[in-house]
Amino acid sequence: MAAEEKYWLGLSLVSGIGAAKVARLYELLGSARAAWHASDAELQQAGLDRRARQNLVELRTTLDLDGALKRLKDRHIRLLYSAGEQYPALLREIALPPPLLYCSGEIRPEDNKAVAIVGSRRMSQYGRQVTRELVTELVQQGVTIVSGLARGIDTVAHQTALELGGRTIAVLGSGLDRIYPAENRQLARDIVRNGQGAILTEHPLGTKPDARHFPPRNRIISGLSRGVLVIEAGQKSGALITTTFALEQDREVFAVPGPINSPLSEGTNSLIKEGATMVTGAVDILRELRWQPEPVNLAGRQLGLPATADEVALWTHLTRNPVHVDELCRLVELPSSTVTSTLVMMELKGLVQAVAPLHYAKFF
Repeated sequence: MAAEEKYWLGLSLVSGIGAAKVARLYELLGSARAAWHASDAELQQAGLDRRARQNLVELRTTLDLDGALKRLKDRHIRLLYSAGEQYPALLREIALPPPLLYCSGEIRPEDNKAVAIVGSRRMSQYGRQVTRELVTELVQQGVTIVSGLARGIDTVAHQTALELGGRTIAVLGSGLDRIYPAENRQLARDIVRNGQGAILTEHPLGTKPDARHFPPRNRIISGLSRGVLVIEAGQKSGALITTTFALEQDREVFAVPGPINSPLSEGTNSLIKEGATMVTGAVDILRELRWQPEPVNLAGRQLGLPATADEVALWTHLTRNPVHVDELCRLVELPSSTVTSTLVMMELKGLVQAVAPLHYAKFF
């Protein structure tokens, strides 16, 4: 199958041939090589119009497939094609999966246990805290976090997964050499360099980010996941597009409730009204996906000691028995927002564990 790789690359670069036509060619001819060298009659049989047929013939005469493949390998970019063994298993399940993905990093079998996390680029402090808390709980359960490397919720989801030693996959609407936004280039490098996940795109090198690319990108995000969790989203948020694809792909849709007077929660609250599973803790996701909770694995976590006055105060009142956040607020006489954000940071240090929604206990 390795010999097929360059032909999948060639087919993916032909203008006017989408996933449906590539799939039809493969079905008719049995291999990407045969599709690449198809006769005009065979191309017509697969449904390619005159312009697409011309484009393929021209590319066959001008593109050095071996050279193009070598340039990618020199940059440690792998090609995942839909008929190959390394192609993400969940994504292969959807209708018309992308024929080819450019991959920096590594997709592993355990990434089949994945949840997509999406939301507003203009997140609130509430959105940030909830993202960190839920990603923490999911990573503790061995869940891979899938998102789009965008500003806001996406960024926090990827960062938190990395901090905890978990796995995360970022899907781009651009080429691998055109990371967007630019401030997330280091985050993308960290995902790959740390061996904690992968950066994926269906676009070749040199492709700039474009608004037209993001809906198909969102379709890949949902396709890579068992379910899609929306943390904050306005009524017209692009994150809601991902839930539409999720439903088409028979994936679960989850949403975090928010204040009724917050524009950033209008979309999520509407999703819940329309039947999405309401999430107030990772246990809601685990239950819906029928995943058994696992013992928490502390490998990769940075264990520490209480460092701030608020952490010390909370640590004093915590035991191995779970304590509700409301009770902790009463004991330490701090507002719930302060207690919640402090507990999230303590959880990242490995000091405490969320054992149930809004219930925390010491690790040791």
